[in-house]
Amino acid sequence: MTALAERGSAPSTPEPPASPRRPGWVRPALGGLLIATAVLYLWGLSASGWANAFYSAAAQAGGDSWTAWFFGSSDAANAITVDKTPAALWVMGLSVRLFGLSSWSVLVPQALMGVGSVWALFATVRRVSGPTAGLLAGGVLALTPVAALMFRFNNPDALLVLLLVLGAYGVVRSLEKASPKWLALAGVAVGFGFLAKMLQAFLVLPAFGIVYLIAAPTSLRKRLLHLLGALGATVVSAGWYLAVVELWPADSRPFIGGSQHDSILELTLGYNGVGRITGDEVGSLGGAQSSGSWARLFGSEMAGGIAWLLPAAALAIGALVWLTWRAPRTDRTRAATIVWGGWLIVTGGVFSFMSGIIHPYYTVALAPAVAALVGTGVVGLWHARTHPIASGLLSSGVVLTTLTAYLLLERESTWLPWLKYVVLVLGPAAAVMVLVSDRLPRAGGRGVAVLALLATLAGSGAYTVATATTPHSGAIPSAGPSSGGFGGFGGPGGPPSGGQGGMRGGIGSLLTTTTPSAEMTALLQADAGNYTWVAATVGSNPAASYQLAAGFPVMAVGGFNGTDPSPTLEEFRAYVAAGRIHYFIGEPTQINSTGGSDAAEEIAEWVASNYTSTTVDGVTVYDLTS
Repeated sequence: MTALAERGSAPSTPEPPASPRRPGWVRPALGGLLIATAVLYLWGLSASGWANAFYSAAAQAGGDSWTAWFFGSSDAANAITVDKTPAALWVMGLSVRLFGLSSWSVLVPQALMGVGSVWALFATVRRVSGPTAGLLAGGVLALTPVAALMFRFNNPDALLVLLLVLGAYGVVRSLEKASPKWLALAGVAVGFGFLAKMLQAFLVLPAFGIVYLIAAPTSLRKRLLHLLGALGATVVSAGWYLAVVELWPADSRPFIGGSQHDSILELTLGYNGVGRITGDEVGSLGGAQSSGSWARLFGSEMAGGIAWLLPAAALAIGALVWLTWRAPRTDRTRAATIVWGGWLIVTGGVFSFMSGIIHPYYTVALAPAVAALVGTGVVGLWHARTHPIASGLLSSGVVLTTLTAYLLLERESTWLPWLKYVVLVLGPAAAVMVLVSDRLPRAGGRGVAVLALLATLAGSGAYTVATATTPHSGAIPSAGPSSGGFGGFGGPGGPPSGGQGGMRGGIGSLLTTTTPSAEMTALLQADAGNYTWVAATVGSNPAASYQLAAGFPVMAVGGFNGTDPSPTLEEFRAYVAAGRIHYFIGEPTQINSTGGSDAAEEIAEWVASNYTSTTVDGVTVYDLTS
């Protein structure tokens, strides 16, 4: 024990140089990690079929029409866009153009983004804390259940996570020599993250800005100027698309889905912006939720995806603050703690307390911060474990993590019931051995480290593999095995029942898809070339089901929720009069929304009042040309 440690102060931990030389074992270890991650994310990928058919249909449209690709239209005839900015669809649409439409061409880009995220996180953590911490962080990210869910799915979250990790890499590089170039590149990455999932991308900006203001090795004036330049880069990279869409003539582009006035600014600031915080989302089907708390992240919906190492990440923040308490202003370990800790606290706080729409898979945005904090904290404490406080914190982290895993596994009585007992035995044993690991031979210390890793990652690792081997489909996937997960963690992410995913037959619902019958598909394909839309139906998910099956545009009346004023009844009647729509699918139903348009209900009622229905495979169909 050093004299500094004997006086009770935090031990100092040397930092690697800005461009540390990798030991010989790092490259094969990293290669093994990336190969294992690729196998985990790519194996059996097509079992999920279209996964989220809403986005698959938009990728199909982008593969057929460059206009649909640019605007993110739900169909190639450009009736309406999805309710997000389309950066993720750009990637999927290009994949469809290159390789044709299939489950693989739609889903593989997200899996590769997952591998890229693991590599980028390794590179980011390594620059501050060395390759061991980087590999541990990358491994933890790969073995986070919600990450395995979303990197095998086609929601925009995969691209968002990759871009935010690249943004963190840019910030870390900028702190080494107060580089405005790297800081601006970080801003560009976050800006394009906005084009994937809008304002959620900006939740990392407070941490990125504060850390540069505190820790960049230059004068305060230059720090402020550099931050101003990076802010400009963020605004330009995020705002150019908004400007183009707002200035584009409305009559020559699709309606902006998710808005009530055909405005992407309204979509950005309202339905997908402040409304997510306050619950005041016009057109939403749910309405405001009750006030939240930090416990939401450990509730039955979210815990299975992200909670396994959350307590350890929180402990790591405190441990890293202690380790760097007396360090100079520019200390890079403390700076990294601000980056990842700020990311986790701000994003986790918003998810915990927001009153608007929130789904369990959103928590994938927390996974890189959790993984980086765990990797950095574990390695820092391990190097300082001759100090009793460091070894105590490390041991406490093992106990806390294994206890969390046990409690999560306890909620499930049928899925691997023995695993919780293995965790409960290994965890305390490893925690005790950590306390004396500094007195063991080098080989013995490594054995303790391996045992501790096995104890702390067994639960989340097994649940991650179960998530990856379970097909997931629908609008709201959840991490978990096919048995339904832990007390509801599995949720609606169960396997598709045939075809390319979704229920077989029927029209589905606003949040679910269906696999149309051969009879229904043949009906839509007959004389399809004579119509702009082979059919129209209320809601984007039902429309996506028929469009993917038939291979021709289907109009999503009212957009995702059926509550957008597109088209109006007058516009729809004009389309019908011009012979542009062949069929209308479905019967009039009431849509209970929060202030959204009732145009879709009016259209369905008008169709039912003026056309004769037939039934095809249990589905009500109106021929609008008869």
